[in-house]
Parts: sequence; structure tokens; C-alpha cells
Amino acid sequence: MGTLHQLKTAGRGKYATMLDPALWDYIDLVNDWFPPEIAELPIAEQRSVYDAMCRAFHLGYPKGVTANDGIIAGDKGHAIPIRHYRMAGKPLRALVVYYHGGGFVLGGLDSHDDICAEICAGTGFDVVSADYRLAPEHPHPAAFEDALAAFEWAAQTTDLPIVLVGESAGGNLAAAVAHASRRHPRHAVGQVLIYPGLGGDENAGSYVEHAQAPLLTLRDIETYRAIRSGPAHTPDDPTFSPLKDSDFCGLPPTVIVTAECDPLSSDGETYRDRILAAGGRAWWYEEPRLVHSFLRARKDVGRAGEAFLCILAAIAAVAVLGNNDWPY
Repeated sequence: MGTLHQLKTAGRGKYATMLDPALWDYIDLVNDWFPPEIAELPIAEQRSVYDAMCRAFHLGYPKGVTANDGIIAGDKGHAIPIRHYRMAGKPLRALVVYYHGGGFVLGGLDSHDDICAEICAGTGFDVVSADYRLAPEHPHPAAFEDALAAFEWAAQTTDLPIVLVGESAGGNLAAAVAHASRRHPRHAVGQVLIYPGLGGDENAGSYVEHAQAPLLTLRDIETYRAIRSGPAHTPDDPTFSPLKDSDFCGLPPTVIVTAECDPLSSDGETYRDRILAAGGRAWWYEEPRLVHSFLRARKDVGRAGEAFLCILAAIAAVAVLGNNDWPY
């Protein structure tokens, strides 16, 4: 048993004792499904494996949640699939527009389906998940254009307060939409970003300290950024990297939840500070001893479950925040 344990923990480095055993069980399971070397495979094969992993992790819907699929029109007339979640017996109080993760290359309506259903149940809000176009077939700004179109569709079809929520790549899109739509008559009332990649300084902070973190490394970030980039991409484009914006005024109340052992964590702190410096309201929470993608571990790892409850509370709070602060 000792030799087996040593073989299993070899290469974990500082994270061997930094992360709880239950989280390592989750990390090992993810790596069994989607090992790091899969990045060398063709995109179609990566997507097939990723989708299979997501199905294996799917936890079903909470009681009372139903979902219906639909289509909305993108800005150039192409179809954007959406999935609309609703909680039976709950009054309509707010609408969450949700953008999934997957590095702008992977994922879709099914990959984060149960997470959206649990957000719906946990807040009582309607949730609309947008299936934006993926790279490399559709490089930047395709994903951003679809994300913005999903917001504009929501603004035109409901009078409910709109909350933007995104995870990882989806957090980038949520923030980019918040920046682009801040002066819209029906602008979002808040945004909640879950371990987002916002285009921060990769030579400092968590990018350096956690460059080799489990489940997401700096090399992974660079790889998927290169795939996403297209002819329209420039280094200072805020629709690609929201931290490159020169204006952080007028953004809605913002909550950023990051994982301590994630190269992207510093982006949350930097983004909060930029909003505060511009006179806005923002809160950043770095969840200790967690890694990127911890949402999938919310039922099996205590710390991940606690962080998910924090996220639900944040979504509920920013929808009704008004001129009050979030007392978390």
C-alpha cells in the first residue's frame, strides 16, 4: 500500500499536502477521463472525451427544475442554441444568463447542464444557458458576439433583472458582456464570475505561483488562448481580455470567486481592484485549497460544496443588491 501511495502521489509537488485527499480523488478522476496529454489530440477527439467526462459527472436535476431548449438569432443571423431552466412554484424574480467553461474550445449546453439546474434551484431564478460558437472553427470574436447576443435577447424578452454568470472561459465572456452592455437601457444588475480568465499579467501572482497547478496549468491557458485567437484579436482588446479595458466605470456589482491553487486566481483580485478604483462595487473571494473546475466536485468535496453555496448566495444577492452591500 505504501509503494502504491508513493507512486500515486509522485509528481504532485507542493500540492500533495496542500489539497485535501477528497479533492485529490476528484483530480485523479478528472485526469483519468481527460488526461493532460489529450491536448495533443485533434479537437474533435478532445471534445468527444470531454463530453463523455461531463456526462459521467452529471448529477441530474434537483426536484422541481425543468428545462427547455430553444434557438435565438445571433447578430449575423446564425442560430445560437439556448437552454432555459425554471423552478416550479417559484415567482419570477430574476434571470441568470449563464456562459459555460471549456477554454472557448470545449463544452456546450450539456457540459454544465446540472450546474445550471442547481443554480436555478438554489436561487429560484430562471437560468438561460447560451451555447456560443467555439474555436478553432469560430475564432474570436465569435464567442463574444454570441454571448452579447444572448444578453441582448434576454434584455428584449424579459423585464426581469438580469444577472450575468460565467465559469472559466464563460467568466471571461460574462465580464466582456458586462463591459460592452453597461450603458444598455436594460444592463445587467450584477455579475458573478467563477474562476474566470480575464487576461491578467502572466508574469506575476498566481500565474507564477500556480503555473503547474492540477487541472489547469499556465501552458494550458496559453494553448487555448492561441486556439481562440483570430485575425481580429489584438492584445489590448477588452472583448478578448476584459482586464485590458481602459474604463472600469459603470459596471454592475460584481462578485469574483476563484480557487487558491489556480493560475487564474490573481485575475479575480486585479479585476476587483480595478472596479473599486473606478468607484464601483466588487468582491473577490479566493477559495482556499481548491483548484480550477471545482464546481464538478461540489457534492463530493466539502470545500467545493461550501464554495458553491457562496456562489449561489452571490447570484441571489447581486440580483437585489440595489444600494446595499453584500454582507458576506
